[in-house]
Amino acid sequence: MTFDFDAYVTAALFGKAGKAAFALGDGSIRFETGEHVEAHDGAILAACLHPSGDGVLSGGDDGRLVWTRTTGSEEIAKVQGRWIESVAASPESRLIAFGAGKELHVRDTADPAFSRVFSHEKSVADVAFDPKGRRIATATYNGAWLWYGRIAEQKPYVLKWAGSHVGLAWSPDGKFLMSAMQENQLHGWRVADEKNLKMGGYPGKVKSLAFLAKGALLATSGAPGAVIWPFAGSTGPMGKQAAEIGFDESAMVARVAGTANGQIVAAGLDDGRVWWCDLAGQRINTVKAEKGPPITALAITPDGKRLAWGDEDGGAGVADIG
Repeated sequence: MTFDFDAYVTAALFGKAGKAAFALGDGSIRFETGEHVEAHDGAILAACLHPSGDGVLSGGDDGRLVWTRTTGSEEIAKVQGRWIESVAASPESRLIAFGAGKELHVRDTADPAFSRVFSHEKSVADVAFDPKGRRIATATYNGAWLWYGRIAEQKPYVLKWAGSHVGLAWSPDGKFLMSAMQENQLHGWRVADEKNLKMGGYPGKVKSLAFLAKGALLATSGAPGAVIWPFAGSTGPMGKQAAEIGFDESAMVARVAGTANGQIVAAGLDDGRVWWCDLAGQRINTVKAEKGPPITALAITPDGKRLAWGDEDGGAGVADIG
């Protein structure tokens, strides 16, 4: 099933029913079942699943955080004069976090009156919940800041590394925090002792991270194939070498997605192609062979049976792969 939305695809997401939704640069949310909801007055800059698994949370350049379901949209928060460029949600704690300028904002789906705001020295580029949903990491200049989502007055736990950090992913056991940087570099920390994980050698920017195999593996973009790092054991990737799956010197992997509890990884390329691979067999299965605009969004269902993608010109698709 393919679509032509005629707008940049910011995110592709699968809800709890296994149906895909697409957040678009024209401010709308489109569902594979046909519904079209105007959520924002302007572009959607970030989106994630609502903690309930029903519907999409999106942040836009209109400064609004919106919850959209097939039946319509509802404003959750508004920050005057700011763009909301990162959004995260935790099914475990039912908390929602979003970045606006130099601030991290936190909301509780169980309590409409709950609100926390945490200030940073520089802009917040990304936000990510730890596996329990209690702690929130923010990507900012010269490192990552960690906050407890419900505590009002606190000082952040700062993980330092020089440079601009733009994307985050927690390991499923909460021991490691990984950061994609503005440079062609992946960095990480072992949170307990702030041990730095220097993971370089990338020919391009790492724009996408996905843990799979219950945290034993980390897949990233930023190379002509999907880069797979081993994370098993207490030391994670330290002293270990990465593998590269689906190497193709004519293109770069722009987005990756994976099954959290399985070994299926998918890749969207900067030439518009999409493939997936079961790492147990390492055979590359092409889902979208025709070339086109770069893939900007990619998602896979937890059971690894459905794959969704979108590109920068509004092309999108959903495929059964399992």
